Amino acid sequence: MPQEFEQAQSASAGQEVGDIVESAGVQVDGTADALDAVLDDIESVLESNAEEYVGSFVPKRRRVMPQLRDSGNHSSSPLDAGTLREVHSFARIFGIETEYGVSVTGADVPCDASQTAMMMFQPIVASARSTNTYIENGSRLYLDVGSHPEYATSEACDPMDALAVDAAGELVMRDLALDAQQRLRATHGPRATVHVFKNNVDSAGHSFGCHENYLVRRFVPLDVIEHELLPFLITRQLFTGAGRVTESGFQITQRADFLDEAVSSATTRSRPMVNTRDEPHADPDAFRRLHVIIGDSNRSQWATMMKLATTHLVLCVIEQAGREGRESGFSRFAFADAGAANRAVSRDMSGVNASFAMADGSTLQGGAVAMQERYLQAVEQFVDEHPEVASSLPRTDVHDVLRQWRNTLEAFRSGNANALGDSVDWVCKYRLFEALRARSSADLPLSKLEQLDLDYHDVANGALYASLLRRGALRSLIDGREAQKARTMPPADTRAALRGRFVSAAKSHGAQYSCDWTRLSLHAPRKMDMVLLDPFQCRENEDFQAMIGALE
Repeated sequence: MPQEFEQAQSASAGQEVGDIVESAGVQVDGTADALDAVLDDIESVLESNAEEYVGSFVPKRRRVMPQLRDSGNHSSSPLDAGTLREVHSFARIFGIETEYGVSVTGADVPCDASQTAMMMFQPIVASARSTNTYIENGSRLYLDVGSHPEYATSEACDPMDALAVDAAGELVMRDLALDAQQRLRATHGPRATVHVFKNNVDSAGHSFGCHENYLVRRFVPLDVIEHELLPFLITRQLFTGAGRVTESGFQITQRADFLDEAVSSATTRSRPMVNTRDEPHADPDAFRRLHVIIGDSNRSQWATMMKLATTHLVLCVIEQAGREGRESGFSRFAFADAGAANRAVSRDMSGVNASFAMADGSTLQGGAVAMQERYLQAVEQFVDEHPEVASSLPRTDVHDVLRQWRNTLEAFRSGNANALGDSVDWVCKYRLFEALRARSSADLPLSKLEQLDLDYHDVANGALYASLLRRGALRSLIDGREAQKARTMPPADTRAALRGRFVSAAKSHGAQYSCDWTRLSLHAPRKMDMVLLDPFQCRENEDFQAMIGALE
């Protein structure tokens, strides 16, 4: 890819943009091209004060990242029949936790991030008497340490359901921000603007995360997950990375320079790429929760779906090997230095030029593509041998995921990464930046590119992402109506359906209640509790009906 863009720089601006649009498959009307139209849409962003916009971010503390470990929290009781079926199936629970950054520009009076975040959560505190609550779609909404609004999606059995609930979270954050903005303008000036960033790095060098959660079978050893899954997670960023403008150049991932170790028990000194706190939120004898930290916050819906779906398929291979008491074959893919490999992937926009020192002493040539091709080939063979995997995702076509996975790798292998500009976040941003450079008569300062980068991730007042969708330069898998529906409708085939109904009923009757991932508690008019240990439980039982009945 870098070579292609260098060649484009020497061409005329119109030809360069036209080539990018054509290679990306963006349909344009007459002489108008999509990227030029997008740049026209966001002229006001580029004309604003870049220094103010870029410099007003949220400091983020480093959080505790425990080492992979078992809690020892197991019972002596045998698993029930339903749980046994789940253990022996390929079904999975997906979740996404997103920490959002907050900043204010245009205010006549300084307004720090903590103040702004608290203003955003004032309606939540008024109704829930806390900054930590669960909403009608079964998701968790809370104010994290460091003034970061955070949204954790409700449990989903399918990547498309997780995507819908994640998109609903963007709408929730947008509305909280715009409500706070209206109140802020009464005290801090009419131009005060609240920005809420679904990204991972602020201008001061702090990193905040997007964490993926996967329910995995307990019989898979933790060290197997660490060594066999991590090379996949590192190299999948080729098509799931959100991209980042840095002083040393463009990178395809936002967090590569902030993740220090593969696994670590350190607190403030390091961040691991994967950790398991052993909070399964399910039967601890049957399941654990895999907590994936290496991954960017995506605006591309395609990238969100693909990172969940492909990771699921790789986990299916690992789990089946555990059932059969054999090796998956992925152990030979282990890197000698996961951190070095991660940084190499982030800096190789071609996808094929990086080389990796392997744990077995060999060197793997061919970049992230070569590693991803290894995983893809193994997964394709596995799906052929286990056709039941195709039914593990109720609303996502496994074979279509494999086809898109292969097509993506072939695009990089053939040097046609621009064809992914409508689906891969970092490619979309990079080609837009190059089009902007080509159209500009002067060199663009880094601050302007950073400003545009951040606007792409602004769910409250950003112009770029909306323009890309409107101009057909970025794909969407769900529309606005589906996202709005997911704000109040949880996935129907997990316990989130019960939690969501309970929250809705309790709110409508003005009841006192609380809940977490595994428990529903009614405090008034009656005191009642219900444990929901099975994340696949979606049907009402007598206990649940009794709780709902107590509200009516």
